[in-house]
Amino acid sequence: MNRQLISSGSPWEGPVGYSRAVRVGNLVEVAGTTAMDGDMVTGTDCYTQTKRILEKIADALHEAGATMDHVVRTRIFVTDITQWQEVGRAHGEVFKNIRPASSMLEVRALIDARLLVEIEASAVIS
Repeated sequence: MNRQLISSGSPWEGPVGYSRAVRVGNLVEVAGTTAMDGDMVTGTDCYTQTKRILEKIADALHEAGATMDHVVRTRIFVTDITQWQEVGRAHGEVFKNIRPASSMLEVRALIDARLLVEIEASAVIS
């Protein structure tokens, strides 16, 4: 089966051994995505970071031949679960009509202390 690797150009992809997204057949898996843009983080609050993350996920899906409409599952990792409403509001603005299965979990930390949210997505192209 054909395997398409989508790169974000992150300096971590090679050394860590991952891709921003992978498409195999009609399945697209998008790796954990944060609001890290180069050395900068877009946004200092959960809402803004989540909006940026979802833009980056949409870009990766587009490169794989998919859209947000194809997303069937998201996994959301937050460093402060008390901020779930802000994360949920941004997620809902994108997915309110698509309504993928979703999980939100609190984690102790992400790879950079400025990061508050990380999201993974799975999409099936019909």
